[in-house]
Order: sequence, then structure tokens, then C-alpha cells
Amino acid sequence: MDSFLNLSITQIIEYYGARWKIESGFKELKQDIGSQKSQCRNAQAVTNHLNFCMMATTLTWIYADRLKTNPERRHKVKGRTSFAFSDIRRIIAEAALDPDFERVCPKYSSSPVNSVVTVLLRMVA
Repeated sequence: MDSFLNLSITQIIEYYGARWKIESGFKELKQDIGSQKSQCRNAQAVTNHLNFCMMATTLTWIYADRLKTNPERRHKVKGRTSFAFSDIRRIIAEAALDPDFERVCPKYSSSPVNSVVTVLLRMVA
């Protein structure tokens, strides 16, 4: 505890900035992905739902990381150039509604061959 009292102003601001990113991540998980809307009543179901929500959040950010260009912010904020989680979700939703989406993500067949989705669903089940 004594070491926290000796931090510089710059270090305090950096720590607070990191804390804000964590809080923002929890907000995305609860409100944007829907982890707080669970109707589950037993512990295992709640855990599965939360794991599935965290997987969806992680896949969204992996998708964002692989974009060649940063998406344009839908809601511009003065002084901010980075995109928001909702911007990525919008791009994914638009891609899913594209007629060419089945080429990228084929419809489920009766014999899936260890697809990424199948493996991830087994992990959270």
C-alpha cells in the first residue's frame, strides 16, 4: 500500500486510464453483449451464459484487430479518433446480412468438421 502513495501524477493517470478501459469492457459485456439479461436460474447455466458472452466479446475484438482500416465512428466524440465497440458490432451485423455471407460462413451442415464455432461452443457449454 505504501508504494501507491509514492506514485507520480503521470503514473496515477496511467493507472486510472487502465481502470477506465476495464470498466468500459465490463459495460460492453453487460449491456452491449447482454450478459446482464440472462434468465438462467442455476449456477452452471449462469456460468455458461457469461462464458458465451465473454467469447462473443473476445471474437468481436479479434475481428476488430484484423480489420485493415479502422472503422469510422458512428457517434463522433471530439478529441477521439479510436473506434468504439458498437462500431465493430455494426460492421459484423452488416456483414452477416450481406448476401455473400454464406460464402464466408457456410450454413451449418449435419456433419460439422471441428469448425471454430463448434470448438468454441463446446468450450462454453
